Amino acid sequence: MSAPQVALPRWIDIGLLPIVNLVQALLVSGLVVLVIGADPLHAVRIMAVGAVGDGVAISYTLYYATDFIFTGLAVAVAFHAGLFNIGGEGQAYLAGLGATLMILALDPYLPGIILVPLALVAAIAFGAGWAFVPAYLQAYRGSHIVITTIMFNFIGAALMVYVASDVLRPAGEMLPSSREFGPAAHLPPVHEILALSGFKTPSTPLNLSIVWAAACCVFVWFFIWRTRWGYAIRAVGLSPKAAIYAGISPQRVIIMAMCLSGGLAAGVAFNQLVGYHHKLLLDFVAGAGFTGIAVALMGRNHPVGIVLAALLFGALYQGGAELAFEIPTINRDMIVAMQGLVILFSGALAYMNRPWIARLYLALSRRPLAAEAA
Repeated sequence: MSAPQVALPRWIDIGLLPIVNLVQALLVSGLVVLVIGADPLHAVRIMAVGAVGDGVAISYTLYYATDFIFTGLAVAVAFHAGLFNIGGEGQAYLAGLGATLMILALDPYLPGIILVPLALVAAIAFGAGWAFVPAYLQAYRGSHIVITTIMFNFIGAALMVYVASDVLRPAGEMLPSSREFGPAAHLPPVHEILALSGFKTPSTPLNLSIVWAAACCVFVWFFIWRTRWGYAIRAVGLSPKAAIYAGISPQRVIIMAMCLSGGLAAGVAFNQLVGYHHKLLLDFVAGAGFTGIAVALMGRNHPVGIVLAALLFGALYQGGAELAFEIPTINRDMIVAMQGLVILFSGALAYMNRPWIARLYLALSRRPLAAEAA
């Protein structure tokens, strides 16, 4: 067996490879920082302090990571079925619309303990419903899921512009948004929960949607690896013909996986609108749907890996904002370029290092065998 095809241990395939890719991305980013005349080590120090230096920085990192957990799980579930769902942006957009409509209709009448779960259910229903159409087109009409989900991103964005500008915008307001949600529809922030326990922390956007993100991770792990529906999803993803031979309908699996994926992407709307902004805003997704692709690839489509990758990208977002503030020569576009390098090495070039690592692993593993034989 050739080295590139050798079955590597899981600690190499899941642990070492992503770390090597990340180190390469950081080295290239350091060269970019050096070219513009800044000190790369000083920049790394600023990013690290800005991401995890104190309670406020950690809270913001977790706040951004929450969105990436949702979108990473959404990509991963579809990927296990052999589908490349890049429509997380549009699905999160429509989920925000569903949650907003539910809240605007009922926030004067219902308490938060009922209204917030109803808003979450509406968000999941709208996100899954928006994913259903590309799934149906793929399953029964042969339309490629990548093309349809891209187009539905644009359709969803255009629909949100119309709704926020011409339908839900209050009279006299210039900003395209809905009215502010009633207090009953505000998901409690974490600092208020900690204050009830006697811990005084600064106010940050981190809210209880992070608990829902953790629950979704457990659900995805159990669903994919411990249920017959998850087995069907993995079977179709590995070999549709073998799945048909086993009595599994690929069409049903495609629809199930995509609807579940859209429902998971709805968590972005729950975090952003119900947990923080408390009204519908344009561009509240802010690229989280596309970042989720890199999070899922870097996390090897497993909930544990996705959480770790989401924390990394959350740290990059928060630390990058601090870096742009502290070093004027590094603007926001440079931070986006650095994040793009991490996405490039973690996603498109994820297996670039696998051949030489496999050869090194084979060479090192053969030495003890040779010594033992001697």
